[in-house]
Amino acid sequence: MRRLSKKKALSLVRELDAFPKVSESYVETSASGGTVSLIAFSAMALLAVLEFFVYRDTWMKYEYTVDKDFSSKLRINIDITVAMKCQHVGADILDMAETMITSSGLKYEPVIFDLTPQQRLWQRTLQLIQSRLREEHALQEVLYKTLLKGVPTALPPREDASVQPLSACRIHGHVYVNKVAGNLHITVGKPFQHPQGHAHIAAFVSHDTYNFSHRIDHLSFGEEIPGIINPLDGTEKITFNRHFCDSTTDNQMFQYFITVVPTRVNTYQISADTHQFSVTERERVINHAAGSHGVSGVFVKYDTSSLTVTVSEQHMPLWQFLVRLCGIIGGIFSTTGMLHGLVGFCFNIICCRFKLGVYRPIELHNQTNNHQIPPPAEDVPHE
Repeated sequence: MRRLSKKKALSLVRELDAFPKVSESYVETSASGGTVSLIAFSAMALLAVLEFFVYRDTWMKYEYTVDKDFSSKLRINIDITVAMKCQHVGADILDMAETMITSSGLKYEPVIFDLTPQQRLWQRTLQLIQSRLREEHALQEVLYKTLLKGVPTALPPREDASVQPLSACRIHGHVYVNKVAGNLHITVGKPFQHPQGHAHIAAFVSHDTYNFSHRIDHLSFGEEIPGIINPLDGTEKITFNRHFCDSTTDNQMFQYFITVVPTRVNTYQISADTHQFSVTERERVINHAAGSHGVSGVFVKYDTSSLTVTVSEQHMPLWQFLVRLCGIIGGIFSTTGMLHGLVGFCFNIICCRFKLGVYRPIELHNQTNNHQIPPPAEDVPHE
């Protein structure tokens, strides 16, 4: 009974076979079929390799949510060099809440404004990258993927011991501010806070020393991430009085209007909270006689966005790669089989129509035999 039930089960399974086997004696091969098979196998191998490279690649996914964190502080990283002596300039931040943040977190370092050939090469390279980033926004994803792999984005130190006077001031460091709109001032005189507001002591600084040519080596918001290039990194502005001896161009105002967007970066190499920003630049000459009023200096006006951007690195899952690979192999196999059958069918129709190949008629030659067959004998009646 067990053997009988086992045989019935096997026969039932055989009837359900969706892949019936054909005996090799009934299979006919051809040169055209072999050529199509070779092309199909080559296409399968090529597309499989390309699909593997797609599987290894990653892409960045952007998600936008409302920023609900208003109590935390915003970090501002500054590295700006001004072509004036440190005792003549001062930096501070004043936000919309009339909260003055002095430059206690910033350092004033006397330096030489002109760059060495190596530093100038670094700056030109950085400016070239900045121009490409403005044209090709997709390059920003490349920077996200290559975090901690690229060269440092900081200005390389000066190697030679120059005898030039230290006539410039490098203001660098970081400060923590409230997450509200504010203004970073770099202008003449040291800042101080008084009951009536905020001011800079500029009365003892001669107008002949005014020169707000500056270079922004680094300006970012939030946590510093190696490899990220910010929009103002490598920016250099030269006042007219460095090239023309005109006293009316000594006083200039440089303004940068910045919109800061909180950003969380999650890649396979790093996870950090930082901030992206967009910037609009404006500069003008201060000439009270011509009606152009204002204060000479460098002013960075920033405002925070109400949206948070989450940038996460995505990767194709293994099951999706296998499904796509099976689709490629099965699709090419089925398509080439149908094309081969269609071409063969059309070829047979053409050959049949024009009597070509196996459809050519065969001429029969009747051969006569030299032996004559005697006629049948007539029946003779018997008496």
